[in-house]
Amino acid sequence: MTLATVEKATQTINGAQILVEMLIRLGTDNIYAYPGGCSMPLHQALREQRTRIRTILPRHEQGGCFAAQGIARSTGKVGVCMATSGPGATNLVTGIADAKLDSIPMVAITGQVPQSVIGTDAFQETPMVEVCRAITKHHYMITDVRDVARIVKEAFYIASTGRPGPVLIDFPKDVQLTSLPLKDVDFDPDFRLPGYRPEVRTAAPEQIRQILAAVKRAKRPVLYVGGGCIQSEAAEELTKFAIRTGIPVAMTVMGLGVFPGNHPQSLHMLGMHGTVYANYAVDQSDLLLAFGVRFDDRVTGKLEEFAKHGKIVHVDIDPSEIHKNKEAHIPIVTDVRSALVALNEAMTDADIPDLSEWRQQIAVWKEKFPLAYADAGDAILQQYAIDELCRQTQDRDTYITVGVGQHQMWAAQFYKFSKPRRWLSSSGLGTMGFGLPAAMGVQTAHPNSLVVDIDGDGSFQMNIQELATLFCEKLPVKILLLNNQHLGMVVQWEDRFHSGSRAHTYLGPVDHPEALGEGDGAMPDETFPNFVQIARGYGVAASQVRSKAAFPKALAEMLNHDGPYLLDVICPYQEHVLPMIPSGRTVRDIITE
Repeated sequence: MTLATVEKATQTINGAQILVEMLIRLGTDNIYAYPGGCSMPLHQALREQRTRIRTILPRHEQGGCFAAQGIARSTGKVGVCMATSGPGATNLVTGIADAKLDSIPMVAITGQVPQSVIGTDAFQETPMVEVCRAITKHHYMITDVRDVARIVKEAFYIASTGRPGPVLIDFPKDVQLTSLPLKDVDFDPDFRLPGYRPEVRTAAPEQIRQILAAVKRAKRPVLYVGGGCIQSEAAEELTKFAIRTGIPVAMTVMGLGVFPGNHPQSLHMLGMHGTVYANYAVDQSDLLLAFGVRFDDRVTGKLEEFAKHGKIVHVDIDPSEIHKNKEAHIPIVTDVRSALVALNEAMTDADIPDLSEWRQQIAVWKEKFPLAYADAGDAILQQYAIDELCRQTQDRDTYITVGVGQHQMWAAQFYKFSKPRRWLSSSGLGTMGFGLPAAMGVQTAHPNSLVVDIDGDGSFQMNIQELATLFCEKLPVKILLLNNQHLGMVVQWEDRFHSGSRAHTYLGPVDHPEALGEGDGAMPDETFPNFVQIARGYGVAASQVRSKAAFPKALAEMLNHDGPYLLDVICPYQEHVLPMIPSGRTVRDIITE
């Protein structure tokens, strides 16, 4: 018996150490974790392994969860976050639900009170498995230390295969502290999941022939592509298919970047705030190739009127999405990338349709209804600010995160993405406060890249405390804060549907005339709060700009700064995100001015 064998036979390892070792073996480089009483053994185990895994302390558990998403969304790997029991665990709930709706691979680990007091309303006890049952892809409570390695491996497998999603591991403190002989731990455990079969079905050759036959006959085809194309790494095959066939490409907010935004065939985003020409093209299409999408209501509007003139091909990895919202004429359950590979291999020159008339019609729509904004003199319109950001960063491999609101939609419209995974948006859940912590997660995973959080003042304040994380962890995230002192998207709906009646959408003092919508519309000389002072208080460089003439230089200064930087951009609040199709309406109701 060798000395190493003797040492291994005499060593013990506890449950917390097993979990951390498994995280490392499964490729986790970074974990966002906030400690507490019921997760202290886990943090001690992380400290022991600090040369192999980086533990980053967010300033709020929700921030850590969104940061884990930032890692997952920008890399395709499983993001990992951790919190203690009770309030620490429940602070993860919004981030977990967000990951579920956007199909993001993530493992959330929560400490739990010891098993002996579960169910007694013990201090900081919350039944996290029950709380998260409907917002996770799967969930575990570990009750035996011998199951730790297997459960962690299963969790990563479930989170990352099939349609990705979040998995919860609830870990009682007593199991974290229970020890085993090291020799008894299998760090490469086998497992069987008889109820889970994520193996990718291959599209049948006949199904591929059906799609190509439909393409060949089409006169007005449109590719409608979404987040499934990002998750399946289908961008290259999709671009090859689109360019060879000449079919125009409309992207959902989750699909931006899967096809180059500046390509002549790009219709950009479709849906409620999508381009007029994307929505017109889909409405008039005789063939809709729906790849990796779920026919979300923000895309379809009134379902029975959506794309009703043509045949629908729906390709998705999740069988539950097929026919769920919209009946498909050719439904195919498979991985989108594999379907596109098969289409590209099977396609011949005889399958290429003549789309000259269709291209001419789309060109007319593009010329008549471009994405545009007014000249506001020396005021900085949000659209202009994003347009200028795109111009100054187009030659850099830039990652953009956003909060939720008007700035999110303007960023989707005016920032043109040429690669996938460079655009991070809370799309299904629409969670304010997503932008800043998601950006710090992206910066963690891509330390040498430019990461910019385009945010609004309302959304930014939801997780403003993460400025501390940027400074303390030396994460050089840039924050373009489009500050209009209002909850802009709600203001827009008030203007459109409530006669401009203000109901708690002004973010300044309650005794200000703007709180009731009775102000003169001018931005105050002193905005509230003072974001420059706040950022500097956290150690983050910051400045404010109000003049359009001064903006390009101020933006360049932010982008070239060596560390994190906040640029507070004062913008008018009267701007509306247009085009707009009112909720539940049709393309015929589109508002363009």
